Parts: sequence; C-alpha cells; structure tokens
Amino acid sequence: MKLLKRILILLLLMIGVVVYLNYPKLNIISGYASKNMASSVFVAERSAASITQNDNNVPLIKLANTEVDTQEKSASSSVYGLMERKSVYREGLGTVLVNDDYDPNASNFKPTRTQPQDTIPYPYGQAAPLDSVFAEINQDQLNQAIAMAFGDPEVQKTRTLLILYKGHLIAEKYVEGFTKDTPILGWSMTKSVLATCYGVLEHQGKLEMAWPAPITEWEKDNRKEITLNHLMRMQSGLEWDEDYSKISDVTKMLFLESDMTLAQREKPLVAPPTEVWNYSSGTSNLLSGILRQQFRSHQEYLNFPYEAFIDKIGMHSMVLEADIAGNYVGSSYSWANTRDWGRFGQLYLDRGHWNGEQIFDEGWVDYITKPTIHSEDQYGAHFWLNAGGKYPDVPRDLFSCNGYQGQYVFMIPSKDLVVVRTGLAEEPEFDVNGFLSAVVKSVQ
Repeated sequence: MKLLKRILILLLLMIGVVVYLNYPKLNIISGYASKNMASSVFVAERSAASITQNDNNVPLIKLANTEVDTQEKSASSSVYGLMERKSVYREGLGTVLVNDDYDPNASNFKPTRTQPQDTIPYPYGQAAPLDSVFAEINQDQLNQAIAMAFGDPEVQKTRTLLILYKGHLIAEKYVEGFTKDTPILGWSMTKSVLATCYGVLEHQGKLEMAWPAPITEWEKDNRKEITLNHLMRMQSGLEWDEDYSKISDVTKMLFLESDMTLAQREKPLVAPPTEVWNYSSGTSNLLSGILRQQFRSHQEYLNFPYEAFIDKIGMHSMVLEADIAGNYVGSSYSWANTRDWGRFGQLYLDRGHWNGEQIFDEGWVDYITKPTIHSEDQYGAHFWLNAGGKYPDVPRDLFSCNGYQGQYVFMIPSKDLVVVRTGLAEEPEFDVNGFLSAVVKSVQ
C-alpha cells in the first residue's frame, strides 16, 4: 500500500511538473487538438478514434483529452481539465476555434459551389481515369518507388500517393482508412491555393503584383514600400516568428486570433523589403485579407476561389476553412482528396490551361517559380523550388506545394510529372529526394 501511495504521489508530481512547465501553452495545445479533431471528423469524415490514435498522438498535443459532439458538430479539448477549447463546424466554411468573439448567429454566409458532371476522364473531368500504359514508363522501377514511399510505415507514415504522367493517372495507393475520396488537410499547401487567386485576378487585369499593398496604416511609414510581390515572396521585411514549438506569432494567430489577417499587418519592419527572406504564415493570411478587399461583398470573396478555379477544374472535395471574422485561413487550412490535389498540380503543370480555358496567364508559372532573393533558391512566390538543388537527384525545374507533416504536390515539367504524397512525417523521416529520384528514373 505504501508503495502504491508513493507511485501515485510521484505520478501526481510528474503531472504537476508537466502542467507547470507547459501551462502557458495549454491554450495552444487544447486549441490544436480541438481544431484538428473537429475538422478531421466533420470535414474529412474520419473517426475520432483514428484522430486520437494517430493525428493528435504527437508530443504535447497527446496530453489533451478531446470529446466530440456529433449532434452539435463540435469538438472540445482540455489538458487535465484545464484550458478547454471548443471548435465548431460550419457548413461550407469548415471548422473554427471559438472564443468570446464567436457569435454563431452573426453570419450565414457560405460559398456557393457548383459541381457539374461530365464524361471527361480524370484528371480533367469527373469520369474514371483512363487505363493508360506508356512505353517509356518502367513499371518495375515505378513500383519500387511506390514501395519506397510506403516502406517503414511507423517512420515514413505515408498515407496516400498519386502520380500523374502527361495528364494520365499512372499510380495511386492508399493506406487502410484512406481512399481516393478522403479529404486531406494541406496545411501550408494552402498558401499555393491562395496564391492562385492572385494569379487569376492578375490574368483578369484586376491587379498587378508590383502594386503597393493596399493597407492604409502603412501609408504613414516605410511599410508603404511593401508591394504585393514582396508579400507573395515572403520578403516584406516585416517582423514575424514562425515557430510552432512555443507561443509565437504563428501559434497565437492560428489558435487564439479571431481575425487572422491582422497579425502580420500590425507588425513593424525589421528590414527594408527584399533585404531578408522570412517564411511567414501571417503574410499569407494578410494576403487573404487583401484578397477580400478586392470584392464588394463578403459573399463575392467567399465565392471567388471556387468560381475562379477550384470548382472549375473539378476540385469539388476542396474546403477552404475560414476564421471567426470570415477570412479564409490562407496559410494553413484547406482540405481536398488526393485526386483533387493532383488536379491542382496538373493545372500548374499545364501552365493554367484547362479544357480549353486559360485559368491564369502562362507567365504566372514563370513568376511563382522564379527564385526569391535570399531564399537559397528554395522559394518562389508561395511555392517551393528545387532551383538550388535541395533534392540533388531530382530535376532542378521541380516546384511544389509543401505542408506540415509531409503534405506535398510536386510538379516536374521536364518529366511531365505530378506527384502527390500525404502523410504524417516529413524530412528526414520521409526521404523526399530518394523517393522522387526513384519516380523520375521510372520515366525512360
């Protein structure tokens, strides 16, 4: 009995130490657990048990206990009963972490969606993909590449994989619990989706990337020199801390703020534009706010990404989630199934041309793939690059959408390839260079 008491006391002390050391983070921990659970259950339609066992089973986040209310369509999380956070689902807008600013009756706006059916094979239409065989594809080599991606599942944690060659589906694979219809959270791949909105507007002649950012408060100081191009390239010179391991600018924005477009907007300059490259999710959400300014009404803003290209290219599974203020969280929160992420990659591989229509100007692809100064040739304009040889055994013309935990859409123009990989691990656990090199070698 004495031993049992000592063990209990020791456990309580350990719990006390953990809570004490992480108490300031509890709001973030429970907020992440709640938001991720709610979206995964009500957007991706996955089981709460699977989320608890896998997605939320990571350091600190696994401390949270989460309960799902299927009737209310909400999820509530707390850490040892402390700092409870709640997320609720809204039709068309995904889920949102609620706070004192949240009013469920404040707005009934949601994007208008269209889902026309056709007989065009995937990826350009809704019909089944063609059973395509290419003489230049070494199938044994391709199979080896696929096996490599799914090898050592406890480490690499690949969930879904899809490969398009010359606009034809040549490979796809899913682990148990995932199918071609399962929406996947893109995390920072959302930044590339947001950027595409600007590409469309530029193609329509409604803005130019060289324009000064239209922010009244900046007109009074040196921030007036910041252009849309600076923001798109993450070289505005604005202060920002993108550290997910602590309470930082990015974690406060994603898990505490009602209007996520303001966090970067209110920051001071730490350097003149172009002099530093600093990856910032706050910048992407600022761009989402600027995007909203381009429309006369909130409804037009909500409709635009879907009308402009998402539904137009058949990405009907995609959901862009919005914050409490009704802004799309352009930094982090978009969901789409693996095939629809493949469509997005094909749109860029085809330089904006889709079924006879030019969605954005061909030159937009040249713009987003031009290396940004001080990024070591790894970043363009809201897209990642291989221009600097980050992946040494892969063509330098590769560009990609990258997201937390290894969400990727790779475009390799010189090989006519689009490769989509999703999972719960990124480099170094998932060997991107080795995997892509194996895929590329399959194209003779």
